[in-house]
Amino acid sequence: MPAQDGRRFVVTGASGGLGLETARVLAGRGAEVVLAVRNREKGERVAATLPGAVEVRSLDVADLSSVRAFAADVGPVDVLVNNAGVLAVPHALTVDGFETHLATNHLGHFALTNLLLPRLRDRVVVIGSDAHHSARLDLDDLNWERRTYRPYAAYAASKLANLLFLAELQRRLTAAGSTLRATGAHPGSTATAITANTGNAFFTWVGGWGHRVAGMPAWQGALTTLYAATMDLPGNTFIGPGGPLGMRGWPTAVGRSRDAIDPELARGLWQRSERLTGVAFPLGD
Repeated sequence: MPAQDGRRFVVTGASGGLGLETARVLAGRGAEVVLAVRNREKGERVAATLPGAVEVRSLDVADLSSVRAFAADVGPVDVLVNNAGVLAVPHALTVDGFETHLATNHLGHFALTNLLLPRLRDRVVVIGSDAHHSARLDLDDLNWERRTYRPYAAYAASKLANLLFLAELQRRLTAAGSTLRATGAHPGSTATAITANTGNAFFTWVGGWGHRVAGMPAWQGALTTLYAATMDLPGNTFIGPGGPLGMRGWPTAVGRSRDAIDPELARGLWQRSERLTGVAFPLGD
């Protein structure tokens, strides 16, 4: 990984897990790192353990007012890492009235990215999941109002949304003549606390122990993100572990499902996301 001196990174959800490990390596390589966190106190505690220039800023990506406030005040950024996320949580609506997976994993980062694009200098990194392969995205029921809510299906749909966002963002950047690029990554099976809030004790236990037994430690899971954030890659490259079933291994370019590369589905999601968030692509199309 090349030195990152003089470069400024924003990492959402950086107070633990993959976000924290990503921030740790970036700061150790000379970058200025903004920990964009929901829990400011926890962010300050972990920042004190990191090397180099680290700043803590409040951001709740599930709250569009928080996203707007953060974007208005953060200043120029070289790389935005859209890392924050939730997995298989019980049904709930955010303060803006959106289903939690949709709001946290997709809409908040969609809004944040578009608000920051005029001040970005290098790239956006979108964190996806191999779970997108099993997903179905219903553009007419993104908020799970007509269908029976299923936590893992809602998570997988939000991860498919991430990859559709990645592809359409790069298409729009290219069409606008921008030199910015969008890249993506997924961590495979990694032992973090993301499975701790499923609301189902059995699934929480299986998820936590399964990742510990079959997966990678958080520092290794973060390598795909770091690769996507710092290496010279073409836009719309998706990085994942190169081992069996994409669960573990070292970073490499990986494939996507047919739905994840569907241009019509990507455009449809983008249009609905603009309407839901009130945030549009700022560079022309």
